[in-house]
Amino acid sequence: MPNFAPLKTPVRSLKDALAWMTEHGFQVAPSPDGRSYRLSKDQCVAAVDAAQDGSGRIVRYPALMVAGEPAELVDRGYQKFFQSGKIEIAATAENLERLHRFSEELKEALGYTSLYNEGLGSVSGSYQYDRVVSRDLPEDKRPARPWEK
Repeated sequence: MPNFAPLKTPVRSLKDALAWMTEHGFQVAPSPDGRSYRLSKDQCVAAVDAAQDGSGRIVRYPALMVAGEPAELVDRGYQKFFQSGKIEIAATAENLERLHRFSEELKEALGYTSLYNEGLGSVSGSYQYDRVVSRDLPEDKRPARPWEK
């Protein structure tokens, strides 16, 4: 049986990662405090800064711009939504593909490992399944479920 060496993803310095992103169509802008960088491409945004070893690390998870604000992907079990402070919209296949492609390029630029479950599709910032909301509360404090009314 052949003995294959494990694949190694090159870890880039933040400077090299930012140069790679600029070459690949990302808009890179320093934050007002100068410690992190705002990245945008194709209506998606994220933020990175320098880790202690000089590599880049994600400090704001990728989001889609909705009504001028970053909107986090939220999974409610039956459907995905993009939610910002002001607005919530249903996620379309086009927007999910856009966010997934942005996330994959960002990970490639930073030298992150692409995980199997992330390769299957978009990963939500939070999961809010209607059947598990409040399930850990004592029974007398739990709101009645629709099927219990």
